[in-house]
Amino acid sequence: MANRRLWQTLGVAGGVAGAAGAAVGVGVAARKRSQIATDRRRLASEMSHGIPDSLPSGRECSVTADDGVRLAAEEIEPSGGRTPTLTVVLVHGFALDRRTWQFQRRSLPELGEPAVRVVLYDQRSHGRSERAAQESCTLEQLGKDLDSVLRTLAPAGPLVLVGHSMGGMTLMALAEQQPELFRERVAGVGLISTSAGEMGSAGLPGTLLSRHNPLTRGVGLLARVQPSLVEGVRKVASNLIWGITRRYAYGNQSVDPALVDLVDTMISANAVDALTDFVDTLGTHDRIAALPGLASAEVLVAAGTADQVIPYSHSERIAAELPTATLVTLPGVGHLPMLEEHEVIDEALTGLIQRAAKRACPKGLRKPRRRA
Repeated sequence: MANRRLWQTLGVAGGVAGAAGAAVGVGVAARKRSQIATDRRRLASEMSHGIPDSLPSGRECSVTADDGVRLAAEEIEPSGGRTPTLTVVLVHGFALDRRTWQFQRRSLPELGEPAVRVVLYDQRSHGRSERAAQESCTLEQLGKDLDSVLRTLAPAGPLVLVGHSMGGMTLMALAEQQPELFRERVAGVGLISTSAGEMGSAGLPGTLLSRHNPLTRGVGLLARVQPSLVEGVRKVASNLIWGITRRYAYGNQSVDPALVDLVDTMISANAVDALTDFVDTLGTHDRIAALPGLASAEVLVAAGTADQVIPYSHSERIAAELPTATLVTLPGVGHLPMLEEHEVIDEALTGLIQRAAKRACPKGLRKPRRRA
């Protein structure tokens, strides 16, 4: 997230630049939209949709955060009615929601050994979770939200926590707040396409979504005062935003358009001003010092070398701080490897979970209880 393209990408794809895009020449924008629409139809005709046709049914529920915000969540038990060995909690990134884990929510409950129970939830102001006050949209609060999810949906037994992008930062915030939880219950940690900090090292003050950029504040204010105007611009620029999403989310520009549609749908479901509420906390994130708190767990670090949102070097830095971590490098892959190369990520997560289960056994941790 220290790269200036992060803020450009998330802002544009999230609709911020879409609002600013009203000032773009109409003729140029129309031609670009037409080109993207044609490309989109061509790819759709050439490919079979890669998103799973059927997904395991989960129990939808809600968790109340410590400040009263309702978080939408879901639990998926192991296939075949098996008793779970551990609980895997999947935490999505900025501007997305729990649909990020479409492939993993299908594959993980099907694991033979260990039997895995999966918990997913939407971060505050994302997906189906309740819109939160601007002042509460901080990584510190996201760490507390994750703690609320664990206390409510996984109060006992060993844990494997997996976070993508801002979700990985959420895990680091929780580790900073509750190091004893990681020593006592967290047997595995997965950090996918994320950063531990050094956020000011790449000229953030001059970037589109920097907290110092008046455009960010202006668009956020406009979205609050005239939400219909901003959302209208988003709709008009939908093909442009789709093309930008494909460019920055994926390394392979011939990726199945259904996967781009999925990301585009997730981003579009979030209000523009809800996304700008997180700018300050992302811009000041620095939790390098919290990384040693993860060392008591098995750690997986995975990222694509073509990630234009959070450069691969950030994952290298995390792995360097955790010498026993397993670093999975995905050549040519973008910011969403769990979608773009889901089979590789599934295999890496399976290895992490298996190592975590072995680590948890000597601790004598009780298995998670099946919820009625």
